Amino acid sequence: MGNRLSKIYTRTGDDGSTGLGDGSRVAKDAARVAVYGTIDEANSAIGVLLAVDVPEDVRALLTRIQHQLFDLGGELCIPGHAAIHDADVDALEQALDAHNAGLPALKEFILPAGGEAASRCHLARTIVRRAEREAVTLARAETVRPQALRYLNRLSDLLFVLARVLARASGAGEVTWNHERR
Repeated sequence: MGNRLSKIYTRTGDDGSTGLGDGSRVAKDAARVAVYGTIDEANSAIGVLLAVDVPEDVRALLTRIQHQLFDLGGELCIPGHAAIHDADVDALEQALDAHNAGLPALKEFILPAGGEAASRCHLARTIVRRAEREAVTLARAETVRPQALRYLNRLSDLLFVLARVLARASGAGEVTWNHERR
């Protein structure tokens, strides 16, 4: 493990720059910083989801994902570093398939609702989608490993399916979009 922080503030960022994991300094609004910051935000949103009751298998899965998101943030903070691998993407796909198997086919759009846990899961999903868009933006200018992009894409899909699972588990049920509400 690298250096431990004994002092939280350093004043080195007072000029609007921040240090990457390789020691280089970039602007705090650089595309690389934006994407790993949004990944941190998504991780926090999953933590907020885990603060309410969720089925134990979902809790274990989301806790594993939190660790992987921390790894992914590190990968993006250290140019050239690899922390997310094909097996991580495969594991998301397996979880997605397993949780989706018990759900009815979608025939209508689902609103981001369905009880507290489902709503929190939808919020995490939308933050992951933003992280994915920011990672695509970064990939146009700098190297981003395809595993990172695939991981974010699958994770947002998984969170959508988990939101459906949580809406049903809570008894609130899914809320569908009513296009004829007038």
